[in-house]
Amino acid sequence: MNTQQLQKLLQQVQAGDLSTDQALEKLRLLPVEVLKSARIDHHRQLRTGLPEAVFAENKTVAQLIEIMTAMIRSQSVTLATRIDPDKAMQVCDRVDGLTYHDTARMLTGNDDFIPMDSGRGTVVIVTAGTSDIAVAEEARLCLHYFGHRVETVYDAGVAGLHRILAHSALLQQAAVLIVIAGMEGALPSVVAGMTPAPVIAVPSSIGYGTGTGGFSALLGMLNSCAPGLAVVNIDNGFGAACMAAAINRKM
Repeated sequence: MNTQQLQKLLQQVQAGDLSTDQALEKLRLLPVEVLKSARIDHHRQLRTGLPEAVFAENKTVAQLIEIMTAMIRSQSVTLATRIDPDKAMQVCDRVDGLTYHDTARMLTGNDDFIPMDSGRGTVVIVTAGTSDIAVAEEARLCLHYFGHRVETVYDAGVAGLHRILAHSALLQQAAVLIVIAGMEGALPSVVAGMTPAPVIAVPSSIGYGTGTGGFSALLGMLNSCAPGLAVVNIDNGFGAACMAAAINRKM
């Protein structure tokens, strides 16, 4: 349940269109629904402005079926991250109303409950290479389901600076940017020097041996001299989306 849904519920009680018993039944699962395999935080969106998302990695198919069934019933946007295609197919066969996004490795549902225009401006997502797009798509889908406008610039790394320079106007107009890069992780520093907006850097695990699974990019980003740049964990598109939503949210 989100703020708008709660306001509507209270207005229905005030107008006499809904009894207090009916309202209590709708509120019965707040704040937590206890399942065999999880405790679903239905109160999270009211507290934080962001819905709960299921971290699907290492969960069994049976656990995901139980959790996603409860999430679909909750009448709020439904998100599950880091789920492989085989598990996703099995869950979708058992739970109606879910869509699998292969590139982002995400399950989504309850599209009718996506908030309308939650952001002050547009979040721009930039990737250094095509290999970074999986992380970018996780961030993009999350922001879409959070109700924020998103534009993307993919494959614009520092090996060809003309590629990112061609988008200078868009970078200047962004309210916040998410920039994803592997290898040496230089692109966020370049972008942060081109825009007044805050930049959220995401190191990706893309790169050769000494890239060490994204640690080289992470350290490079943490040592950036560009102002207005912050860094999230390796491959953490979801975390970057949550931070961007918090910055861009209408107060």
